[in-house]
Amino acid sequence: MINILKQLFGFAPKTDYTDLVKQGAIILDVRSKGEYAGGHIKGSLNIPVDILSNNLAQLKDKNKTIITCCASGMRSASAKSILKSNGYSQVYNGGGWSSLQNKISK
Repeated sequence: MINILKQLFGFAPKTDYTDLVKQGAIILDVRSKGEYAGGHIKGSLNIPVDILSNNLAQLKDKNKTIITCCASGMRSASAKSILKSNGYSQVYNGGGWSSLQNKISK
């Protein structure tokens, strides 16, 4: 109960996205192909959220760390839910791709 309250009010430990990437995390950009073409994090994988369920074979290792991102964080939250419900164990919602890029380039 205490941990849930901490998360709700932002007192949970902050995720170190830079460290996750250094350890080999996959950055999964779930925006449309057109949005992705307009700018993205170098080395990220683009699978739009609306076709993610049918393309899970591209993410072979269910124990590999995956950081989802999109434009604002809404689609990446949906993608995280899809991945978790399909047995992926280490999934983080990185939110908007440009803010995630700023977090990992420090």
